[in-house]
Amino acid sequence: MAARGRFITFEGTEGVGKSTQLQNAADTLTSLGIDVVVTREPGGTPMAEKIRELLLAPREEPVHETTELLLMFAARAQHLHNRILPALAEGKWVLCDRFTDATFAYQGGGRGVPEERIALLETLVQGDVRPDHVVLLDAPVETGMARAKKRGELDRFEQEELAFFQRIRDTYLARATAAPMQYHVVNAALPLAQVSESVTGLLSALARVDS
Repeated sequence: MAARGRFITFEGTEGVGKSTQLQNAADTLTSLGIDVVVTREPGGTPMAEKIRELLLAPREEPVHETTELLLMFAARAQHLHNRILPALAEGKWVLCDRFTDATFAYQGGGRGVPEERIALLETLVQGDVRPDHVVLLDAPVETGMARAKKRGELDRFEQEELAFFQRIRDTYLARATAAPMQYHVVNAALPLAQVSESVTGLLSALARVDS
């Protein structure tokens, strides 16, 4: 029976380079002979991707915070049980672009949903499943949003005001401070080569510890 794989999530506000560093991390682990699955939230399975489309599409109708929260966890339940857990059981390392930390940051810090409400759904959907490690790519909000705007049309979340993203960043950093052994904060405001070097070093170190 294969040893359980490792579950590593990549978090941060908009424009911090999660997609780039996720691929960098995957390449690093693959070069070390580790079988890797790269996925994202919301999304990761066909049904969860449909829910992602509902969540991100700009719309005139106001989206109630509870609707948004429940859709996030609906997508997460599908993703977790149909993709993440099976991959971990096969001994693969799962690298995920966002997970429940994003819900605490965006819906909790950003929208003001009580943390207890999110924690209740976290337990319902995930049981005791939590990421083994969280890579928090951190940069000033202004820096991230300037990068995000260069990518093209903004989604429903990216159209929020800077204060919304500052609350998100503050929540992420508070969670990292509270659990320093699980969270690894990387300065994403540095030049890309330096950020990539930091992530490569971090993933290589995690692989050595696990071997």
